[in-house]
Amino acid sequence: MASSSPPHAPARPQRTEQASPPKKARKARAAAPRPPRGRRGLTAAAAGIAVLCAGNLGGGVYVALSADGERGTSRGAASRTQSPPTGGPGGPVANVAEERQVAPLRRVVPPDVLAVSRSGPIGRAAIARIGRLKGVRDVIAVAGGAVQLQGRGINTFAVDPSRFRSWTPPGTAKRNDLWEALAAGGFVVSTAAADQLRLARGTRYPVVARTIPQLEMGGSGTLGLPGIDMLVNSKTGTEMGLVPNVAVMVNAPGVDAAKLAAAVKKILGRNADVVNLHEQRYQAPSEANGRPGSYLDLYKQAARSCPGLSWTVLAAIGQVESDHGRNAGRSSAGALGPMQFLPSTWRSYGVDGDGDGKADIMNPYDAVPAAARYLCAHGAGKGGRQLYQAIWAYNHADWYVQKVLNLARAYAVRYD
Repeated sequence: MASSSPPHAPARPQRTEQASPPKKARKARAAAPRPPRGRRGLTAAAAGIAVLCAGNLGGGVYVALSADGERGTSRGAASRTQSPPTGGPGGPVANVAEERQVAPLRRVVPPDVLAVSRSGPIGRAAIARIGRLKGVRDVIAVAGGAVQLQGRGINTFAVDPSRFRSWTPPGTAKRNDLWEALAAGGFVVSTAAADQLRLARGTRYPVVARTIPQLEMGGSGTLGLPGIDMLVNSKTGTEMGLVPNVAVMVNAPGVDAAKLAAAVKKILGRNADVVNLHEQRYQAPSEANGRPGSYLDLYKQAARSCPGLSWTVLAAIGQVESDHGRNAGRSSAGALGPMQFLPSTWRSYGVDGDGDGKADIMNPYDAVPAAARYLCAHGAGKGGRQLYQAIWAYNHADWYVQKVLNLARAYAVRYD
């Protein structure tokens, strides 16, 4: 049950080393399509795209993705396309991740570092070296490139939906509709891209790459990756000619993200841009419906339901119990989910935190407020000895209480 790492959400105001784009990439950027006059284009997404697109996916890689390897811009390719028409507290334990086309969501793997190559695929040897860095727990490599959608260049990853969903913010990871649409051959975009390109779910759009498939828009959500505003599945990405292994994401709980980014940069060299995702500007925002976009936000929001309870206590319990959703499977005692409730306890304290009509023991939007409810019912909001007893009620062990309280103090020093 015990593990150690800070929640993915807290920002660390550290600098990310950025390589200057080479002349070739600057030329490619100049050739990239521009929005029509009188239209703002991807205003909200543009700032994020600049991190990667201005010399990576939107520059050098996109030129390589022109039809049959011939150099050219997406403007000419676009001329060959046609524009498309335009619950309450308590409840049963229910696993909302029982889909047919994609694997159930078993854990969340918050990415700490994102690296994108500007010189083609990242080699297997380099990926293996990254995986051997101290503290690294998970590494995933994805295909990608800049394609054109609605007359605009947009950075795209081609992914395995069953595996990649774990690397997205919890609210997006749990949305089976998005991952099933992706598995079925559709595309998913960031919320900003959907709004600014005025994309309609269920509508088919031409996507310009090496080929020009007509793909159905399967939905939108917070992707949590700066500059990446579109996902397709791996099969579609191959058919479109996206570059394999052009980016890697790294998860290393408890490791200083700035040092990790520097180590990844050393392995990949100057032809890769490496982003420390803990920087404030890269933090996942709250979703359009006001729901928290990260575990840190979840802890803070849930704590407000119990006056006197600090969010740091919830964060500490979340760390000890599941490493903030990374290990949410069944324990030897039969506990489940990111806050590790016994099903019998969940029946009394489960909460429908996201208003979807289900109190889901595996859903962090339900489990975290349920933990706050349980602690509050046992006197945690009163502090002092009552807080100690409430944590002890959560797990009957004095060592457990001491560990939670020590972690809570560490979170308070670091983030408050």
